[in-house]
Amino acid sequence: MEFQTYRAARNQWWDVWDQFKTHKGALFGLGFFIFMLLFVFVGPLIWTMDPQFIDIRARNAGSSLAHPLGTDQLGRDTLARMMAGGQTSIAVGLTAMLLALFLGTLIGVLAGYFRKIDGLLMRTTDLFLALPLLPLLLVIIMLYRDNLRAAFGPEGGIFVLIVVVIGATSWMQTARVVRGDVLAIKEREFVLAARSIGTPPHRMITRHLLPNVMSPIMVSATLGIANAIITESALSFLGLGFPSDFPTWGRLLFDATDWLTQNPERVIWPGLAISLTVLSVNYIGDGLRDALDPRIRGR
Repeated sequence: MEFQTYRAARNQWWDVWDQFKTHKGALFGLGFFIFMLLFVFVGPLIWTMDPQFIDIRARNAGSSLAHPLGTDQLGRDTLARMMAGGQTSIAVGLTAMLLALFLGTLIGVLAGYFRKIDGLLMRTTDLFLALPLLPLLLVIIMLYRDNLRAAFGPEGGIFVLIVVVIGATSWMQTARVVRGDVLAIKEREFVLAARSIGTPPHRMITRHLLPNVMSPIMVSATLGIANAIITESALSFLGLGFPSDFPTWGRLLFDATDWLTQNPERVIWPGLAISLTVLSVNYIGDGLRDALDPRIRGR
C-alpha cells in the first residue's frame, strides 16, 4: 500500500515575504525605516539629554562628544531635537495616513460596489482633487488653529489639526484606485456566485472585495506616510505648524536656514532625515506592490 504525504498549506503571507525579499530597494527601505523608528523612539532612552535644555554658553557649537550633532542658536542639543522631532513627524505621518486610508478605502469601495452613489462620490472626489491643497491647508490652519490650541493645548491642538487636515485632503487617489479594482473584481465569477446565493452586501465587501484590493491599499498606505511627512515638514518650514519651541524635522529645517552659512550641517541633518525616510517608505511601497500582486508572486 502506498502512502502519500501532503504538505500543510503554506500561509499566504510567507509567499508575500519571499517575493518582498527579492526587491533589494524594498529591503533597504524597510531596514532604514526600522532604523529611524528605533532612532526616534528608542534613542531618547539612550541619549537622555533634554531637547529643550538651553545652554547659551554652548550655542552654535560644532560636533563634539558632548553634542555629536552640535547645538542650535540657543545651545540646545541637535541630536536630542532630531529624535524628538522625528517622533512628531513620523507620528503625524502614520496617523494622517490611517485617516486618509480609511476615508479613501471606504469611499472607493462604496463607489465601486453601489452604482447609485458612484456618480456622487466620484464627483466629490474630483472636486477635492481640483482644490489647491497647500493654500487650502494654510487657510484651514489659520482659521482653526487658535480654537484647537485652546481645546487640546498648544501641541495637542496643532497635532490634531494637522493630522485631520492632511488626512482629509489625501484620500482621493486611494479612493479612485480602490474603486477601479472593485469595479473589476465584482464582475469576477466568485463574486457573481456569492451574489447568486444571497450573500448580503456587507459580507460581500468584507469577505470577497476588501481582501482582493489589499495591494493598492497597502501601496497607498506607504505613499500616504511619505506624503504626510512632506506636508507636515512644509507647513512647519513655513512657520504654520507646531509652536516654535516644539521640534519637528520641518521646524528644525526652518530654524536652521538663518544659520546656513555659519552652520550648514544644521540644515543637512533634518533634510537628510526627511529625504531618506520618504525615500525608504516609497521603496517599501514598491516592494509591497510587487509582493501583493498574485500575477508576480510565485515567479
